[in-house]
Amino acid sequence: MRNLLEFLSRHNHWFVFLLLEVVGLVLLFQYSNYHASVWISSANAVTGKVMEADAWVTSFFHMRGENEALTVRNLQLEQEVLALRNELDAVHRRDTTLQDRSRQVVFDSLQTIPAKVVGNSVHRVNNMMTIDRGEADGVKADMGVACGTGVVGIVYLTSAHYAVVLPVLNEKSNISCAIQGRGYFGYLHWNGGLTNEAYLDDVPRHAKFELGDTIVTSGYSSVFPGGLMVGTVTEQLDSRDGLSYRLKVQLATDYAQLRNVSVIRYEHRQEQAELEQKAAEALDVDVNKQ
Repeated sequence: MRNLLEFLSRHNHWFVFLLLEVVGLVLLFQYSNYHASVWISSANAVTGKVMEADAWVTSFFHMRGENEALTVRNLQLEQEVLALRNELDAVHRRDTTLQDRSRQVVFDSLQTIPAKVVGNSVHRVNNMMTIDRGEADGVKADMGVACGTGVVGIVYLTSAHYAVVLPVLNEKSNISCAIQGRGYFGYLHWNGGLTNEAYLDDVPRHAKFELGDTIVTSGYSSVFPGGLMVGTVTEQLDSRDGLSYRLKVQLATDYAQLRNVSVIRYEHRQEQAELEQKAAEALDVDVNKQ
């Protein structure tokens, strides 16, 4: 206490000066309209900057949730667009069977789990992708993964809070796809090289298609429902044995810029997979008996 009193006594002139400065400023801004307006304008500008910075910080921390919601919404909108295209094709071709199928809303039985890409490679032969959702979030192996622009890949391994995805840009990837509106299907493969191109193999020689046709998932598996966007046909090639076509496909998804994806929790996936597995085992037993 004694030291404090000595300090105040030693520097009292500074405190008196500061007090007089404050009093002078108050009188100046109170009785001078010009200086008062300058003070208010400056204070408002500073306050505005502070509020702007606060809003930016708040929006930054909410950005992840917004991106996840946009990814899911983009996926749904993509499905709606494809369904409408199918309806138009059905009307033009007067194919009532196709029209009835296209009217089914594919994503009614489609539940998605938003996820963020936390690890990704695109320049290897067998690329991998890691997402921040795992078994605790309902993610399981063999679930499909998509984004707002279309197919991404298939869940390969899972842990409690993470999952490794086998993307299309992996030589072991094998996804059943179809030529939209044509009915012909094949299997999508990537053989390295450019990250925006893949190949649709085993397309029948009698298939009718045109360059620019859309490639979508066929729905002939328990991983993806039919109609998810994959890409467009850019070139027609022959298979090695010459018995089928090989189509070069411009992929719709930019794998180098993936940030937000959705894991597809297909409602009847498990039932379909188990039934197909039982059928395969039964057929294998029958063949071995012959």
